Amino acid sequence: MISCDVIQWRRIRRKVLFEGKPIEMVAMQESLTVEATREMLTQRPRPKRDPGRRVSLFSTVIPYTGLARGDRELLQWAQWLYSLEQDELACPPFGVELSRHGAAARKRMLSVLATEEGFGLKAIAKHLAVSPNTVIRSRLLYEQGGVEALTHQKVRARMADADHYRDELFKLLHEPPSQSGFNRTSWRIADLQEAMAKRGFPTCRAVLREAIEKSGFRWRAARVVLTSTDPQYQEKLNKVQDVLSHLKANEGFFSIDEYGPFSVKAIPGRSLAAPGQRPTVPQWQKSRGRLIVTAALELSKNQVTHFYSTAKNTAEMVKLIERLLVDYAGKRTLYLSWDAASWHDSKQLKKFIDKHNDGSSGGPRLELVPLPASAQFLNVIESVFSGMSRAIIHNSNYGTLDEAKAAIDQYFSSRNEHFRKTPKRAGDWIWGKERTPSTFSSSNNCKDPAYR
Repeated sequence: MISCDVIQWRRIRRKVLFEGKPIEMVAMQESLTVEATREMLTQRPRPKRDPGRRVSLFSTVIPYTGLARGDRELLQWAQWLYSLEQDELACPPFGVELSRHGAAARKRMLSVLATEEGFGLKAIAKHLAVSPNTVIRSRLLYEQGGVEALTHQKVRARMADADHYRDELFKLLHEPPSQSGFNRTSWRIADLQEAMAKRGFPTCRAVLREAIEKSGFRWRAARVVLTSTDPQYQEKLNKVQDVLSHLKANEGFFSIDEYGPFSVKAIPGRSLAAPGQRPTVPQWQKSRGRLIVTAALELSKNQVTHFYSTAKNTAEMVKLIERLLVDYAGKRTLYLSWDAASWHDSKQLKKFIDKHNDGSSGGPRLELVPLPASAQFLNVIESVFSGMSRAIIHNSNYGTLDEAKAAIDQYFSSRNEHFRKTPKRAGDWIWGKERTPSTFSSSNNCKDPAYR
């Protein structure tokens, strides 16, 4: 090979072989003859698998006289690394990949490059502080998958992302701490860590915090939203699960709640905005009316029955039940599940249900399956309300009360039509913009943490 600077040799090879520049142009730029440039392009170091004698690129720039073999190899290695740092792009196909990855990937790439340059196996392993097997394996990886095989990093499975771990964590969060033996009204990280370890999930506090934060909850919100203080929490939960697990075709299970009241006015939300524009909503607005949506979600068919109320009271619940009795007259039993609001547990409502079940009124039998107190996460219809709010309430500016009602009616009508065409139980597939699965589970958070 012609005597030249190693950096110049790499630069010429890059310009001609990879940038496609004419040899005559490169020769003129480098102040060389065309013949010398062609000679530099044809004489390359043999790869390691070549049985012939290796050609060192540094024989003309590193003095050999009076140097021991180890010192000579060290100087050659230092000069080679120096040339790489000065002109990384002269080492295709690696190029800038050398500086984009961590130490392990860089060592694998350097192992391949050093092998191509003619360095011995033991010398490469010594200078990179790796085993000879690592050098051989790096070469095989490069031959099989190229640069991507050398830079690919396996994604380590994280406990905080494991479904079984997060399910067990939220089952625990939904229970009062006293049920696990802690004399407290709200959970602490230290208590959660101890309780999870007893259930077969020993982890550090950082994993617990990561799992909770990835679910969209801050710790302040978790004390209010995620924890039930009902002393009969487990008994009520078992009752609901037992009814759902034995639900028959001629029975219906309804998740019931109210949405609102909310004012019909310009409501903030996320929307696409042009460059330099920022959507704004006046702080003080005149309300165009107030709405309360009373609704029931039938879990087996995923159908929503709704109407608009002027207040939250027993009379509205009776009105909803009467409508369900008409719409589901062919059913044998209707199970009504709702939270612990006072109008859901009034004497007047129980008297109405007992009178209906006496047989004089006819129609399906009514059974109450109340949810534990402060357990919005178990009320499946909360997920539907969250999706409706995000889809047609947030970022809205309806001109009248009737416009808002029309949008809500169309939302539920389209949703019901979709599940009539493709029947599925609530939770198998989420329609619209609902962010959490509307399925009944003690580890599920049906109420969107971003929903207000």
